[in-house]
Amino acid sequence: MHSQRSRTMAGSMMAILIPIYLVFYGTVIAGINACDSIYVRPPAGLSSIRNQILAANLKKSATEPGQMHVSLAGPEYMKVSWMTADKSVPAIVEYGTQSGNLLQKATGVSKSYTFLTYQSGQMHHVKLGPLLDSTTYFYRCGGFGPEYNFTTPPPSGPSVPIKFAVVGDLGQTDWTASTLQHVAAQGYDVLLFAGDLSYADYIQPRWDTFGQMMSPYANYKPWMVTHGNHEEEQIPLLVKSFLAFNTRWEMPYNESGSNSNLYYSFEVAGVHVLMLGSYAEFDSSSAQYKWLQADLAKVDRTKTPWLIAMLHAPWYNSNTAHQGETESTDMMAAMETLLYQHNVDILFAGHVHAYERNVLTQILTSPQMQSTYAANQCFLLFYCISELHLSLIRG
Repeated sequence: MHSQRSRTMAGSMMAILIPIYLVFYGTVIAGINACDSIYVRPPAGLSSIRNQILAANLKKSATEPGQMHVSLAGPEYMKVSWMTADKSVPAIVEYGTQSGNLLQKATGVSKSYTFLTYQSGQMHHVKLGPLLDSTTYFYRCGGFGPEYNFTTPPPSGPSVPIKFAVVGDLGQTDWTASTLQHVAAQGYDVLLFAGDLSYADYIQPRWDTFGQMMSPYANYKPWMVTHGNHEEEQIPLLVKSFLAFNTRWEMPYNESGSNSNLYYSFEVAGVHVLMLGSYAEFDSSSAQYKWLQADLAKVDRTKTPWLIAMLHAPWYNSNTAHQGETESTDMMAAMETLLYQHNVDILFAGHVHAYERNVLTQILTSPQMQSTYAANQCFLLFYCISELHLSLIRG
């Protein structure tokens, strides 16, 4: 599918052609106005893969790395994260551009957590770089185990093509397994995850099985995640919220000037991505709102002409599920105008397990504004499309 839009940006008089490829996956309950018929997917059972993972873990060495995933960690840097049962394993990654010749070494941090009677393994996070763009690196974690590899994303630049995979609400079901297989087949550059990862829901070993289930897909391409309601897992006076999520999935919040792993931003190719927190404070006096103001003020649309936002709870939703939730309505009231003023192009959300697309709505005070706004819209067809190609002309 191809769509074109001409849009004036402050400070830019140059037309730029930006190819962006988006691969969307999620739970499609109904496709309206784009399909010949409505498809209702049957419910999925808990994945048999989870039982296989539990059995495999019993045979694993305590020093062997598991639950590996890689993420972007600032310009020219990647982060490798993994867990070991043995807490004496060092947070060291050996890496290089030739298999078997891992001459570079980086050190990082290790952390663990206690959740009531559950004691996690040791989670290691190591930042590698500076790295070359569009390059395959081979790496080994903690000085133990096999060699793996990842590919860095394309270089920075306003006209550099990039391909995202967009997912949300994966959990650990048979549909999760098939979705991951479909995503892997697309050859994407970066995966964006709109929250609700493991559906552990306080049962902490499910974080371990989820991590192992994701590892074959997340250890070679960067996964950038934000949280959902299922990550909160707070027990007042006993367990602070987002403990497991923050320990296991450390994102580049420091690199983007945020003080919380629950919201951050990053840049890749010609795109600035905002990962917002539906379940962190978001009113105009909050740390998240003030960070967002500062982050948006720093965006240079001549370098990153695309501006994308992601969060968990959708601001607009016609489905019967999750209507009127404060994480949607109040966050929209607090932040929508700010995003609109900065010309955010696309906002992705999860939470509601159905595909739905909306043209951005805004109160427009004059016929002239309405005419200009209508002419500048990019209509995205999500229904029954597994891959969406956009070639937008910016002027």
